[in-house]
Amino acid sequence: MKAYLVLDLSVNDLGGFRKYIAEIPAFIAKHSGKYIVQGVQPTTIEGDWKPERMVIIEFPEREKAEAFLSDPEIQDLFKVRHDTTTSKLVLADGCT
Repeated sequence: MKAYLVLDLSVNDLGGFRKYIAEIPAFIAKHSGKYIVQGVQPTTIEGDWKPERMVIIEFPEREKAEAFLSDPEIQDLFKVRHDTTTSKLVLADGCT
């Protein structure tokens, strides 16, 4: 079953965030992931959720997404995102 990482983020330091933008695609590919939505400005239709930027990454299975999140080589890059953005991240399983 496919799994999706959904990231809602506001960039606070674009200069510092550029490292993440440049390097994260290789790690996504390493874990068989692919962008479904990449850094777009979404349109809120209902409710008070107002994400500034949205990213959705699809993985062929949950285990690949979890391996991506726990990959020791990527942790410093995640710290860059944490230090340069305000973000929320969820992992959701797809439908069968």
